[in-house]
Amino acid sequence: MAFDPQAYRPETSLLALGDAFYDQVEGAAFPQTIIRFLNERAATQIGLGGMDDGLWTEHFGLFKPLPGSLTHPLALRYHGHQFRTYNPDIGDGRGFTFAQLRDDKGRLMDLGTKGSGKTPWSRFGDGRLTLKGGVREVLASEMLEALNVPTSRSFSLIETGEALHREDEPSPTRSAVLVRLSHSHIRIGTFQRLAFGREADAMRRLVRYVMANLYGEDSDDPVRLLELVVERTARLAASYMAAGFVHGVLNSDNINITGESFDYGPWRFTPTWEPAFVAAYFDHNGIYAFGRQPEAIHWDVMQLASSLRLLTDADPLIAALDQFAPAYQPAITDAFLWRLGRASVSPEADRALVQATERALRETGTGIDRFFFDAFGQPLPDGYAPAWDEARALLAAAPLRAERSHPYWAGEPCAMLIEEVEAIWSAIRDQDDWAPFNAKIAAIRNMGEALR
Repeated sequence: MAFDPQAYRPETSLLALGDAFYDQVEGAAFPQTIIRFLNERAATQIGLGGMDDGLWTEHFGLFKPLPGSLTHPLALRYHGHQFRTYNPDIGDGRGFTFAQLRDDKGRLMDLGTKGSGKTPWSRFGDGRLTLKGGVREVLASEMLEALNVPTSRSFSLIETGEALHREDEPSPTRSAVLVRLSHSHIRIGTFQRLAFGREADAMRRLVRYVMANLYGEDSDDPVRLLELVVERTARLAASYMAAGFVHGVLNSDNINITGESFDYGPWRFTPTWEPAFVAAYFDHNGIYAFGRQPEAIHWDVMQLASSLRLLTDADPLIAALDQFAPAYQPAITDAFLWRLGRASVSPEADRALVQATERALRETGTGIDRFFFDAFGQPLPDGYAPAWDEARALLAAAPLRAERSHPYWAGEPCAMLIEEVEAIWSAIRDQDDWAPFNAKIAAIRNMGEALR
């Protein structure tokens, strides 16, 4: 294949950080490579559209380097707080950054893997990904993209023909390797590692890299970086709430420095507005419960601020950190209005609408997906209980920004609750039937078109 020089723009910017930030590794040799999902839409946006299956497998199953990009995969080094406990013994343990490219908007993008084999950071793991885990990540990222959540995108899923043993699902189970397209894999935990080692020069280099390559600013000011991260992560937290999404593991090594959601393990969508709903069975204290996600993300950003103390005084960092709540309030109203197909009235009226909606959802147990489907671009239908009267009036006063002209609105709401996820996996596991999976991807994308 000849790469189109107008659309394909490979990069190697990550190498400027130096080899203290990563380890050069090799991908695993898999006994089998069967393409189960490829994201042609995303591929086109980075100049890789139209690739035949053989070439796709070479690059995203066998990890032949992409022309002009990284010549070797790089496992990134980082630390992180995991359920509020600091862990200095982590890094890319079953994945690596495979390539960097510019997308059609000019953004620097990473192609990173999950399940690509052991690295120096694998500890006692096998570096593999279960096929079920890969299927779940594709479903999560597709749904979040459709719901306007800033998210990594599942780029490729290839089944790899190994039998894996896991404690949390029936074993042996099938294996896969996932490639995700993400606006950087630099995490808050990347900064924590440098703060832990008191590596001030490396921290300055990282700040300059992030500002120049990920935020497009010619600056090495750590306070400015924190201001940008606060704004982006507040939007991320708000988008989770409007989507009814529970990430499950909001550790500081799982928070991308650009405020983009990624790495979907025990995720779930909550059926109703239940603040205590948890996704991870091992989250015994509900640290990452649905209603605590803004708090959890803010706490992680506090760890970034603490790390940046290596370079600057505390007071300006505290001032920047204190902007999280003021940034979250307009972000949550914007996220709700977008999903409701409404335009803003005023900050006060918008906030009242969000609060009234949250109260009614919580008091009535109305399904989140049902409500947003019914209320999009039209008056709230009859049949909603009196608890909805305040929200109904506020909705009626909000101008419409969208019409219900798309065929999607003639059907039923597209949801992604755990029962359907399990049914999709059961069809694959028991009959190798991928039709429900493919149909769900099509339904999600249809919803996304209607919401846009």
